[in-house]
Amino acid sequence: MTWINTVSYEDAKGKLRKLYDRVKGPDNNVDNIMMSHSLRPHSMEGHMAMYKYCLHHTGNTLPKWYLECIGVYVSSLNGCSYCVEHHYQGMRRLVEDEERSVALRAAIEADEVGDAPLDGRQVAGMAYARKLTVAPAGMVEADVAALRAAGLDDGEILEINQVTSYFCYANRTVLGLGVNTDGDIIGLSPNNSDDPEDWGHR
Repeated sequence: MTWINTVSYEDAKGKLRKLYDRVKGPDNNVDNIMMSHSLRPHSMEGHMAMYKYCLHHTGNTLPKWYLECIGVYVSSLNGCSYCVEHHYQGMRRLVEDEERSVALRAAIEADEVGDAPLDGRQVAGMAYARKLTVAPAGMVEADVAALRAAGLDDGEILEINQVTSYFCYANRTVLGLGVNTDGDIIGLSPNNSDDPEDWGHR
């Protein structure tokens, strides 16, 4: 599951058990990325708050499937198969078009998002996410200006920035601790965007 010790749902007590109960899915399943925080429950709490607010919040205006798509792309660029698999399934469920989902994944895996079934604004956002992921110190104001020129407003630019940044954090959590998908139910997410405090995975 991970390269460090973790506490199972059955053995969890106190604050950790309360957090597990908030994030669990069917049959008390807790995703391994969340379980990797079990020795420091406060870091799990911070992780889940950031995840929910960046990706699953009604304050966002970009489509959730697109934010998931950015997450799959960033995770692919970082070589994080754990997050690619989880969030591809989330994106696929939201897109509700198998052919389009497969085409999106193929373009992401080839690192050719210009060939993906995306509009100009979406391609521009993916290009920004790519540069921020692979060359963050090279970011310049012109990168933001290019997003505005593509038709994105500053709030939408912030959403893309935060989702990209979150996935870089999540990818490094997974890769640095050896988190794998053993025992996970792939593709669950806290889908109740209407309630920011609902972290349950369904």
